[in-house]
Parts: sequence; structure tokens; C-alpha cells
Amino acid sequence: MITVLIPAHNEAAGIGETLISLRGQSLVPDRIIVVADNCTDATAQIALDGGAEVVSTAGNTHKKAGALNQVLATLLPEAAPEDLILVQDADSQLSPDFIERAVGHLQADRRLGAVGGVFRGGDGGGFVGHLQRNEYARYARDVRRLKGKCLVVTGTAALFRVRTLRDVVAGRLDGTLPAGNGRGGVYDTSVLTEDNELSFALLTLHYRIKSPVDCTLVTEVMPTWRELWAQRLRWKRGAVENCVQYGWTRVTRPYWGRQALSVLGLLVSVAYVSTIALALGTGAGLHMQPFWLAVTGVFVIERVVTVRLRGWKYMLAAATMYELVIDLFLQVVHTKAYADAAFNNKKAW
Repeated sequence: MITVLIPAHNEAAGIGETLISLRGQSLVPDRIIVVADNCTDATAQIALDGGAEVVSTAGNTHKKAGALNQVLATLLPEAAPEDLILVQDADSQLSPDFIERAVGHLQADRRLGAVGGVFRGGDGGGFVGHLQRNEYARYARDVRRLKGKCLVVTGTAALFRVRTLRDVVAGRLDGTLPAGNGRGGVYDTSVLTEDNELSFALLTLHYRIKSPVDCTLVTEVMPTWRELWAQRLRWKRGAVENCVQYGWTRVTRPYWGRQALSVLGLLVSVAYVSTIALALGTGAGLHMQPFWLAVTGVFVIERVVTVRLRGWKYMLAAATMYELVIDLFLQVVHTKAYADAAFNNKKAW
């Protein structure tokens, strides 16, 4: 039996399209449950009109993770161990064969704990939306090259066995995994990035995770720089704090390595921009040294090659280095995330 859970807070604008994508699956799920979390719009009514079940949260103050935990606490005890649960964002639409292919991957590997999706950015958002679509295309390329191996099963869409989620609950109770504010449940409600933490939990329990290239979907892009800032700050700070939460283990070593590379990239970016600013500010003019010329060349080549999935027009545009704007933007986000984590500043969803 396949059950889909869609946590939704004021998602009236997109929930209908998401439900249509589920009804059009080559393997149609048995149940679709929209978890209406503190909604003040028409999300619940649109979901009902679209043929979904609707469960409204009761007193939830823990965002998406808390909403999902409330429903899973009821579903898991009643389900068979090999039943499947797909958790999907309300602003994402699956490709028509997503569920069928994801089920096939799970059935082929008993130790596969979760199957995620490879996503591309939806329409809209102007220039900032375009930059995100390029970014997601690069992510898809990386996953393809790694044959579906991924560091995180993202919350856009992920398929689990019931027995796997029960193992996570048991791990939180017996101390194998973080307890999540002492509340237990599948999702840790104390973190900013519950999907990243759940990926850590599955790997700690010796499960594998995968985002196969044949499991694709479209997800919403942030329409403004302000919203992109909030999203990426949460992602980055959450990833850092998840590493601290789990410590240095066989699971977290690659993640710590990525944090180290992020810091190195930040230092190189600061040095690169500072060198240009100093040259212009002193009136000395730009005289690129061989080292910085080589750095520029590597950057241009990487931008061009990695956006190949979007076509030759985007590859040509990438050679102009116009995407430097989002790279610098993300470096500032990373700096703020590290500072917030270090000084334990108030967390914001």
C-alpha cells in the first residue's frame, strides 16, 4: 500500500496542481493525505475537492516536521512493514512515472532506506528564478555522474518503507539517534533541516539513500532575493548544525569535508573580490596575475560545462560570468549561517 503525505501550510496556489500530478501517476497511490498545518487559506478545501484526504494538525508549533510526526504517529502503527510512504512538498509536481520507478528501486535493494528525487526548478522568479534553475541543473548533473548517490534525500519528494521509519522512531527512543527535543517521532523537530537530519539518521542505522536520475520532479523556485536568502540561510545553518549534532562519525565525515570546502571557497572568493576591489580603488588598474587568471579560467569552464543539461544557449551565457552574482550572494549567506551557528543566534524558519 502506498500512502502520500503532503505537509501544507497555506499552499492554496499550488496544491491543486500537485494533486493532479499524483492522480496521473503510472502507479497511482492508494491514499493521498494533505496535512493542513495551521492553514488560513483554502488549502484544505482545494485538497478535498481534488480527492485527497485532509488531516489538520492540532496545536503544532514545530512546522513541517511536527505536522508530519503527528500524522505518522497514527499511520505507522496501523501499517504493514512493507507498506510505502511518500512524503512530498506541496509545491512540487512529480514526473508521471516517479512513484513506479521509486518503488522499483526500493524493491531492488533491501537496505535502501529512502528514494529521493532529482528536481528541476519551476517557472517564474525572473532573474533570481533563472539562477536557481541553473543551480538545480548542476545538481542534477552531479547526481547523474554519481549514479544516484546523494548526500541528502531532499524533502521535495522521498519514498520510504514503513519498517524503515519505524526503525528511525526506535532509534530515537533507545538513544541511537537524537531524540528531537525529547519528543521522538520520525522527524527531529529541533532542527532547521529535517530532511538533512533524517538522511543522517538513515545512514547511521546503516541504510543507504539514493536519488535516482529516473525519479524526477519540478519544484518551486524562490521568486525574490529576500526569500532565497531566507531559504538558503536555513539550509546552510541547518546542515552545519546537523553535523555538530551528530559529531565526527563514519557518516558525517563527508559532510564535514563539504563544510571545509565551503570555508575554503569562501576564503578564495573574498581574496578574489578583494584583489579586484583593491586594484580599482587604488587606481592601479586590473593587471591579472597568472594565479588569478587561472582561477578565473577554472570558474568559467566550470560554469559552462556544468550547465550543459539546459542547452548550448545557457552554456554560452554562463561563459560571461554573470552568475558570479549568485555565487557571491551564497558566500554571504554561508558566512551568516556560520556566524549564526557559532553564536547560537535565534533560529528562523
